[in-house]
Amino acid sequence: MMFGKKLDPPAVRDVRKREVESSIPLGIEIAGAWSWRILAVAGVAVVFGLLIIQLQLIVVPFMIAVLVAALLVPIVQLLVRHRWPKGLAVAVTMIVTLGVLSGLIVLIVTQIRSGYPDLQDRSVTAYQDFKTFLSDTWNIDNSEFNDYLEQAVAAVQTDSQALVSGAVSLGSTAGHVLTGSLLTLFATLFILIDGAGIWNWIVRIFPRKARAAVDGSGRAGWLTLTTFVKVQIFVAAIDATGIGLGAWILGLFFGGFPLIIPIAVAVFLGSFIPVVGAVVTGAIAIFVALIYLGPVPALIMLAIVLAVQQLEGHVLQPLVMGSAVKIHPLAVVFAVAAGSFIAGIPGALFAVPVVAVLNVMVTYVASGRWRGTVRPQIEDVATRA
Repeated sequence: MMFGKKLDPPAVRDVRKREVESSIPLGIEIAGAWSWRILAVAGVAVVFGLLIIQLQLIVVPFMIAVLVAALLVPIVQLLVRHRWPKGLAVAVTMIVTLGVLSGLIVLIVTQIRSGYPDLQDRSVTAYQDFKTFLSDTWNIDNSEFNDYLEQAVAAVQTDSQALVSGAVSLGSTAGHVLTGSLLTLFATLFILIDGAGIWNWIVRIFPRKARAAVDGSGRAGWLTLTTFVKVQIFVAAIDATGIGLGAWILGLFFGGFPLIIPIAVAVFLGSFIPVVGAVVTGAIAIFVALIYLGPVPALIMLAIVLAVQQLEGHVLQPLVMGSAVKIHPLAVVFAVAAGSFIAGIPGALFAVPVVAVLNVMVTYVASGRWRGTVRPQIEDVATRA
């Protein structure tokens, strides 16, 4: 009853609803509105992540192809601007790239095959000398040493399970490796040939009113990705040159440093995982210095690796990489850590470019710069590609 008049059930519900809403503090109401939206976004992200995990044998080669294409597209565009036919420009770029990669692989395999027997013999000798040193100095017999070694190996296996699983996920069999390589090759080729057409097809999937925002954010993200790849190659070259040159100079004073070229190439490739890649691959140089040259040169090599890492961490990453991808170095560290924890080696490799591209795309959409802009026609875009 209200004012002597009996309300209908719908009216009663409306009154009770208004009473309940008026009793909820404004802060709680705002927090609740934010909470369910955050949960919805998180749910979509989880579903998307699970889908990627299920399709990782397809997603990983595609993402590698995108990174490679981000490096090669500017080269193709440069050749096209110099009046090369686009097909010829794509063919020459792909052939030269494959030739360089094949040459590096042949060089590494040749160097390792020539130096592996000596490295194996010296490793066994150093292992026996180390056991003798522990026995004579610390009275640690073989059984105790083997127990400590088993505990260390178990700890490393436990801590590196994510990395190992990530490496296995790239191809647990030769068939997976071959399939992933072919997918990467063909995806790179088609992106170079018709990347603009592929992107326009993706944009057309979205509602018409959202296409300007999607198109603009995608172009901004692609620009960031190409900048990231160029800068990362520069950083990796600095790391490889620093550690390789340091090993060569160290060898001049201690009778020669073996396997310099494979170590430099390993550092170059490892540096594509920011922050930790150069240190992990630089450990190979420290190990070789310890086996061939002794403890003192190994300590010097350790100092060289740390110096190069400090140069990368305090100069190259904050100044060069930070300004290029527009994310804080702390975000780089946590992105690499989270990526390696979630997806192992592929996660560590793709963490920074994914975070950088998403940051630029979200910032572009939130800025509203796309409002009032008209998307260029598909033919115009394809002509410029």
